[in-house]
Parts: sequence; C-alpha cells; structure tokens
Amino acid sequence: MSAPVGIDELLERVRAGYARVDAREAYEASREGALLVDIRYQALRERDGLIPGALVVERNELEWRLDPLGSHRAAEATGHDLQVVVICNEGYASSLAAASLHALGLRRATDLTGGFQAWRAAGLPVTPA
Repeated sequence: MSAPVGIDELLERVRAGYARVDAREAYEASREGALLVDIRYQALRERDGLIPGALVVERNELEWRLDPLGSHRAAEATGHDLQVVVICNEGYASSLAAASLHALGLRRATDLTGGFQAWRAAGLPVTPA
C-alpha cells in the first residue's frame, strides 16, 4: 500500500497531466467552440453571477452529464474530443474535476486557473443569476 497523499500533492499531480488555462484563454476557447462548464454550487452562482453561455452542472453530477457514452449526458456532451474548460470558484475543485473527465476519456478537458473569481477579475462577461 502506498503512503497517503495530501491534497496539495494530489493537485500538483493531476495538474501535471494537462495544460490549465487562464481567464482570457478560456474566453477565447469558448469563442472557438470549447464548452465552459460551471461547477460552482448554487449559492455562489446566485451571489456572483453566471458566465454567459456556460453549462451549469453541479460537481456531483459532472461525470454523468459530460460522459459522451452516458445515459444521463447533457446534449452538449457530443464526444470525447470535445474541449471542456471546468470552472469552479477559485480553481481548486475544477482541477480534480478535469482529472476525472480525463479518466472518462475527455482528453481535452482542462480547468480555469483561479476559477470564476479570475474570470470576473479579468473583466470578462458576467450576468446576474
């Protein structure tokens, strides 16, 4: 049995498996067809607003909604080559979520460094919830 791994080391390991994007890169990717997926919980969305065009999927439903082979997939889950940018509040939970999507074969999944807060700080579009 291997030694336990702390969350900081786990984040480092999973993030080494893909290239994360900053807010401007996420915005440009969405304009080129990438799917932005907001996994923040409802209270944060109500407090801070929404990213226009982002698919809202609660974290506990993410794999079921984005698995292109799944019976509960969202209409946007069109295939394993889909570029997905996962967005949480500050860019931590989204890293683990992106790694989980990689395990499902979504090899172009990534996450937004700094999360929604970085998006908003960059002055990118936000609408009220």
